[in-house]
Amino acid sequence: KRMEGNGLVSSVSFQMFTNSDEAVINKKLPKELLLRIFSFLDVVTLCRCAQVSRSWNVLALDGSNWQRIDLFDFQRDIEGRVVENISKRCGGFLRKLSLRGCLGVGDSALRTFSQNCRNIELLSLNGCTKITDSTCNSLSKFCPKLKHLDLASCTSITNLSLKALSEGCPLLEQLNISWCDQVTKDGIQALVRSCPGLKGLFLKGCTQLEDEALKHIGSHCPELVTLNLQTCSQITDEGLITICRGCHRLQSLCVSGCANITDAILHALGQNCPRLRILEVARCSQLTDVGFTTLARNCHELEKMDLEECVQITDGTLIQLSIHCPRLQVLSLSHCELITDDGIRHLGSGPCAHDRLEVIELDNCPLITDASLEHLKSCHSLDRIELYDCQQITRAGIKRLRTHLPNIKVHAYFAPVTPPPSVGGSRQRFCRCCVLL
Repeated sequence: KRMEGNGLVSSVSFQMFTNSDEAVINKKLPKELLLRIFSFLDVVTLCRCAQVSRSWNVLALDGSNWQRIDLFDFQRDIEGRVVENISKRCGGFLRKLSLRGCLGVGDSALRTFSQNCRNIELLSLNGCTKITDSTCNSLSKFCPKLKHLDLASCTSITNLSLKALSEGCPLLEQLNISWCDQVTKDGIQALVRSCPGLKGLFLKGCTQLEDEALKHIGSHCPELVTLNLQTCSQITDEGLITICRGCHRLQSLCVSGCANITDAILHALGQNCPRLRILEVARCSQLTDVGFTTLARNCHELEKMDLEECVQITDGTLIQLSIHCPRLQVLSLSHCELITDDGIRHLGSGPCAHDRLEVIELDNCPLITDASLEHLKSCHSLDRIELYDCQQITRAGIKRLRTHLPNIKVHAYFAPVTPPPSVGGSRQRFCRCCVLL
């Protein structure tokens, strides 16, 4: 026996965790149960367990324990050979792998990976900038069960990748090719015609996409739930209306930075997409109260709306949202300079206010005063409010709000007080700071 803390640990207990392959834990528990225990461990812990003993090395490195791997929080500066070794160890067990941000991984390693891990369903290569069309050819050839693929910021990807995926990965449900700016309507057409089960398309920053690409999506993706077209600046009402009419299950749409769209889109969403929960239309300056009225009256499940720089909207939009959208949780109105305290009053008394509203952003809303904060004090779920450059908001107003909502995060900025100019011939013309500068 030996001393351990305040008590004694028997030699038997100590032997439970000794390096010996004859440790009691290995004798008492069957391999299947040990494997089951190991299956709950993360990558780092499995690697540590593999160093305990020969038997634990075998157990820890068993492919059944490596069905889901995410290296993002572990180590991102890995080389391709690490991915090859992982693929050989996991084989057909591996279902989910994230190599997000692994800049050193290229096409060769992913070809070996594809050959070994043919049951892969979810693969993230977000930010793996060495990846080219060759990787998608490998995935197409060897990984027919692929459902989720993230290629965001893999800027060498072209239409050839989408054509390859359409030929070999018919089960694809979610694809992220944000910032792959070489992709055009031809690639989108090939993809959607062969992958009818697509539910999520992330095309942020695909600046070559035009309305023709959206028409293909609207015609072939009836299951689509999420669509991100942020900064796809060439698209217009024509293409988006096709999306609305063909994708009735749409729940999340981002068209922020698409400056050509008008109220026609909001009418189309209201008439065709009643399940809409998230709408991001920041910097869409042609949208007005008329469009948002139609939207609010038909889309009662809205939870998050980003209306930043929708400069034409007024309190009328807030009145409609307060009446018809009881599930609203997040609302951005930054740079909507026509919004006043009266609009916030309606919002604060609406059905979403008491139990749902969590975030409201009012940066650069010059007509907002402390009265708005009074109207929001009954919003018990309110977690954060943004008030940068709201000139009429005071510290006293924020302090009063905090007496009702003590845990709220208030982000505001108050410029330092400038000393008044000196008066009189003999007194200095500048404040002390200016003299020092």
